[in-house]
Amino acid sequence: MGLLDYLRKLKKSETELRVLLLGLDNAGKTSVMRRLSDEEIENIMPTQGFNVKSIKSADFKLNVWDIGGQKSIRPYWKHYYDGTDALIFVIDAADSKRIEDAGKELAALLEEEKLAKIPVLVFANKQDLLTALTAEELAEELQLHTIRDRQWQIQACSAKSGEGLEDGLGWLIKQSKK
Repeated sequence: MGLLDYLRKLKKSETELRVLLLGLDNAGKTSVMRRLSDEEIENIMPTQGFNVKSIKSADFKLNVWDIGGQKSIRPYWKHYYDGTDALIFVIDAADSKRIEDAGKELAALLEEEKLAKIPVLVFANKQDLLTALTAEELAEELQLHTIRDRQWQIQACSAKSGEGLEDGLGWLIKQSKK
């Protein structure tokens, strides 16, 4: 364990979680993060790099790292894995052309040693659009039922309206109490 790891452990309380927020570009990651922190979600630009927010929920402090999802940025995701307590993967459930790509990225994340055994929350975002797959359809498409090495949950949501976000976060916090 390096000095930085040691200092992180000293600083981190039992009620503080480091959450990695990942997904393809245009999935709605930044909108999810802003909605959860009661911020305006209009005029969001694509994330070039990362955003970090501390979100208070149910006596937990969530340090959420929103990392850009463009193809050119994805190879850098690995630099943010250390110390992660939970993963939120956001999928644009209305973008049927990119669901397979999102599934491949999620599968690759689940194989990462530094992310082993941490709970995974999949947000099936953009449920406010008529073309969106339901959470159940998306779970089937992504074969989430084959995940055996960790707790996982898929949650239908709309970052635009906020619907489903608190439910997902509640599940994630409950997993962290175990």
